[in-house]
Amino acid sequence: MKPLALHTIGSNPLRQRLRVLSRERRADEARQFLEQFHHENGLPAGECAARVREVERELLRTGHYDHTPEELAFGARVAWRNHARCIGRLFWKGLEVADCRHIDEPDAIASRMVDHMQFARGDGRIRSTISIFAPVKGDAETAELPSHIESRQIAQYAGYMQRDGRVVGDPIAVEATNTAIALGWNAPAERGAFDLLPIVVCDGRGRRHVYELPPGTVQELDIVHPRAAGLAALGLRWYTVPCVSSMVLSIGGIEYPCAPFNGFYMASEIASRNFVDETRYNMLEPAADALGVDRSSGLWKDRVVTELNEAVIHSFRAAGATILDHHTASEQFMDFHQKEVAAGRTPSAEWSWIVPPQASSLCPVYHLPMRDRHLVPNYYASAATDGARLAPGAAEVSRHESLAHGAAGSRCPFARSVGAVARGLGAIARAKAAMF
Repeated sequence: MKPLALHTIGSNPLRQRLRVLSRERRADEARQFLEQFHHENGLPAGECAARVREVERELLRTGHYDHTPEELAFGARVAWRNHARCIGRLFWKGLEVADCRHIDEPDAIASRMVDHMQFARGDGRIRSTISIFAPVKGDAETAELPSHIESRQIAQYAGYMQRDGRVVGDPIAVEATNTAIALGWNAPAERGAFDLLPIVVCDGRGRRHVYELPPGTVQELDIVHPRAAGLAALGLRWYTVPCVSSMVLSIGGIEYPCAPFNGFYMASEIASRNFVDETRYNMLEPAADALGVDRSSGLWKDRVVTELNEAVIHSFRAAGATILDHHTASEQFMDFHQKEVAAGRTPSAEWSWIVPPQASSLCPVYHLPMRDRHLVPNYYASAATDGARLAPGAAEVSRHESLAHGAAGSRCPFARSVGAVARGLGAIARAKAAMF
């Protein structure tokens, strides 16, 4: 693929997003990751010790070390397992990992992402996939940076700001749309609500390259309702493969700023948020009218989002594309949680991200105490926000401590009350121990 245009920016904003690690911290993260890799894969302790010594020597000499393909794949999967904001982690072991560390040219990155999207889509049964490109080698403050994808997602719809302040399309993408146009993208003459944006790749010298995705790269579906034919008149559409492309993957002290990955959709992400949030498409009232829902009823909003969820699920399934309803996704997360506990690990989770926006209290995750433990390996958006809190090898906590701390960090009132009880039980137990 060849770029539509390229533009040089004054400084590379990626540098400000990367975690800055001391040599000691990088070596500590590397050691703990390698010990985890060998332990979970049942490899001999002697091999682990030899690999740790090898990596420590390389870090001392160059400030960098290379992961083996096996370490890279394991690290990417564990990063998904650790990521507190994802409800779909039951399938973390099945993540398809493409080792693209030899690729650093923007043209080749864009071309690879076309292959990635087509592979992930497959025959409709979407495969969770990650493409991992070149890492940062050395100190983030001084190292030569690799190319990375600036676009938030590979597939995203444009948002056109009008003179009266209204937005045609997706308001979350107004800045990205303005950037793409400034870099040479020719928006359609008749600008619509669902125009696919090009992707922007920034090379190591800070030059932005813009690429339009070839036809067939992104599968899009018209959203129709199985019974309410009037919904089709709204012209709603969405893409089947959500591929996040702007997060940094951190494995064992090594940062991979270009590691786009995809899972598959939970219907409420599209129907209950993207279509109806006031800061997104804000289609609640038009959808109510199209569906024939009486807006004088106090529960009309609930009825609309339920019908929109049914329409999204129906449209995806009619096309053979993977989609989950929020109840199934919630049950799968509970299964993941139980498997992690059985393996002796305390799952990391952020309540406000895990609990679905639709019928929340009817989902078992609503009542589950949660805490984001900020473990590495992991994915992060910026060192100034989530990246700053990442830490290796947080100690496992007891069952009572996990319950108490998880509930304290939860936004669920029920879970907070459970946490208070757990903390009380812990205090009683400590007091009894002190007496004897």
